[in-house]
Amino acid sequence: MSPFIRQVRTASGATAVQIAVKEGRRNKVVEHIGSAHTPGELAALVQVAQEKLHPGQLQLDLDLPSGSAGSRPGVHGDYQQTAIGAAHLVSHRSGLLWQVLCDAWQDLGFDQAVDDEAFKQIVLARLIEPTSKSAIAAMLTSLGLESFDSRTHFRALTRCVERDYRSALARAALEHCLACGDVSLVLYDVTTLYFEAEKEDALRKVGYSKERRVDPQILVGLLADRNGFPLEVSCWEGNKAETHTLIPTIEAFKQRAGAEHLVVVADAGMLSSANLQALDQAGYGFIVGARQTKAPLDLQAHFFWHGDCFTDGQTIDTITPRHGGKQERNQHLKDEPVWHPQTHPGSWRAIWVYSRKRAARDSKTLTLQENRARAIVAGEKAMRSARFVTTSSSGRGLDEKALARARRLEGLKGYVTNIPARTMSASEIVADYHNLWKVEQSFRMSKHDLRARPVFHHTRQAIEAHLTVVTAALAVARHLQAATGVSIKKIVQALRPVIDVTININGHELTATSQPQGQAANILASLTNKTGH
Repeated sequence: MSPFIRQVRTASGATAVQIAVKEGRRNKVVEHIGSAHTPGELAALVQVAQEKLHPGQLQLDLDLPSGSAGSRPGVHGDYQQTAIGAAHLVSHRSGLLWQVLCDAWQDLGFDQAVDDEAFKQIVLARLIEPTSKSAIAAMLTSLGLESFDSRTHFRALTRCVERDYRSALARAALEHCLACGDVSLVLYDVTTLYFEAEKEDALRKVGYSKERRVDPQILVGLLADRNGFPLEVSCWEGNKAETHTLIPTIEAFKQRAGAEHLVVVADAGMLSSANLQALDQAGYGFIVGARQTKAPLDLQAHFFWHGDCFTDGQTIDTITPRHGGKQERNQHLKDEPVWHPQTHPGSWRAIWVYSRKRAARDSKTLTLQENRARAIVAGEKAMRSARFVTTSSSGRGLDEKALARARRLEGLKGYVTNIPARTMSASEIVADYHNLWKVEQSFRMSKHDLRARPVFHHTRQAIEAHLTVVTAALAVARHLQAATGVSIKKIVQALRPVIDVTININGHELTATSQPQGQAANILASLTNKTGH
């Protein structure tokens, strides 16, 4: 299937120039070059399309008679065109995309925080096409954009660490958040970044990996506002316990922000007695996920009075022991206690919510785990670490009690906090905790859209610079996403084909700009309404 140039009349009356291939009886668009409103623009866009189809063939003979209609070999569709002679492509540039990224950089105040054009280029280039630092110059040049050479880029990465760009960018990000809202509630999560390396060193260590990798890795802690906008990033040894990263990151942010009252939201992995006690003593509020194994003790009174019955959406606002299993709740009292630090010094506030939808999901998961356990007990599957399988001198068996206990807790989700009910209702606690998906989304954006991993750097300085670049790019991406409602990947895809083209026709240079259409036009309209650019 040979690609060809296709011209289509749009609803606005313009002519869209596309590169397409024939698939059966249908034309499949491979790339949209742009839309033309004048014969000169059309000639320019056709020239660009020809250049993409035949790199290096910069001359296009456009000597059609004035007012005639015709089509060139490889060009499908009829169009009117005046005699303009031989056209030579002088340059093409994805200027609109670059301008949008630069405007976002400026909106965040990053231009004032870091006066380093080479570093700015590294960050914004990662948003367009994540690639190695040495390939940035070639990528930008291919888009018709001016670029520093690779050596200058690497020097900028060195300056990034020596001049502590990360702190300067974090201060600018904080000021931006404070101007747009507040940082009274922050989200915290931890992820791992692995390395294509065989040996460990002082930073890159083999540790617990949710993906069960055995490569050296580092821990990355990310503190974000309630919308997932990055405020603070921290880097830790790969074998460090996740729970030990929370307090230092919060303290660093507190020092930078001067925050007195702060609510920290984290998942159950951060739930350790020491962490919660430290947050409470420092005057922070916290909302963390509760481990489901705590439910039988926390809901002991509910089970005593109501059995295993729950209604969809039922919320139980009670207390949970701060340490061990010493319960201050009297199960013989039907009403749940209202938590207060003075009346319940040995407990935290606990909220448990039942969801019928979650129960169905939990039931499906437990059934799969039970079937696997039975297959292992029966010798049908090799013995591995499996839930509900017990091993004794007499052989393997099914842990019926553990299975029944798990079935009893289907559909329950718990939350632990030190915020009194008079300050924040149970529904508000649950809603704030569910914002955690936004920081998880930020991690996914960093890992996939911005390709933060695998990391190929070897020294701590290079790794720290890499994290600063990725975090700055994430901030720009989050800012644009908030303004447009469109992911950074789709923004780049929509704006990249909108190009400025300069062609030489009979010794005269003509500059044509393709007009944004469809999603590109919607993105620009959103940015104009949001930022005024």
